[in-house]
Order: sequence, then C-alpha cells, then structure tokens
Amino acid sequence: MKNLTLAQSYLIKAKTRLKILSVLYNENAFSDVVREAQEIVELALKGMLRQIGVEPPKIHDVGDLIVEYSHMFPEPVRKNAETLKNISRWLRKEREFAFYGEVDLIPTLEYTAEDAQRAMNDAETVVRAAQSCIELPEEFR
Repeated sequence: MKNLTLAQSYLIKAKTRLKILSVLYNENAFSDVVREAQEIVELALKGMLRQIGVEPPKIHDVGDLIVEYSHMFPEPVRKNAETLKNISRWLRKEREFAFYGEVDLIPTLEYTAEDAQRAMNDAETVVRAAQSCIELPEEFR
C-alpha cells in the first residue's frame, strides 16, 4: 500500500463513515445520523485544509477557514465555500445535543427522519467537495 497523507486519511475515514449513515437511518437512529454526519463533515473539511497546507485547529467547526482559504481550493469548492461553512456550522451546533441531549431534549425523540436526511445529504455534499481537491490512491476511490 502507498503512503498516505493525513488529508487522504481523513477523506478515507469520512467516505467509510458515510456508509454507516444509511444503517443508522434504517434503524430510525436519527440523532445518531446527525452526530455521525457531523464527524464526517469535520474530517472531510479538516482534510481539505490539510491538503492546502493549513493546520486545522482542534475545534469541531472549521467552516470559517474553508471560506477564508477558499481561493486556494478548486473552483467547485470556491463557489460552494459558504454552503460548506453553513453545513459545518449547523452540524456543529447539533453535535452535543444529538449525542448527549439535555434534561428537556431527548435525542432519540427530538431528531426526525427529515433531520437525519438533511444531515446525510449535507455529509455527502462535503465529502464530494473533499474528493474534488484530495486525490486518493486507486484502492481507496
């Protein structure tokens, strides 16, 4: 196997995790779909930043950096940088609630099929963007 960069590793992990979203969705585990989608988005965006030489901070929402450095990405990413930022922001906001809940927010009751579908679509959008700027070895495509 070829040596991988950290950016490539993040993209591989994000692509692999995308596959579990449909399993969780089919089990009506909608809050888990939202939580996992957030992690997928975080990995993909951080991989994109690493690909252009930007060390991502140890925070969950790096969408602002995608916009800030959008000029360094291919055109498909540049024109969708705000969308990627908004996806990251929304899922970051939902991250803890989807996993832990609150006294007045039970994750398994709060999140709907529509929330989960949105999270799945958003995660796929971000992974596609990452694939447009991170080249993977043939065995990982």
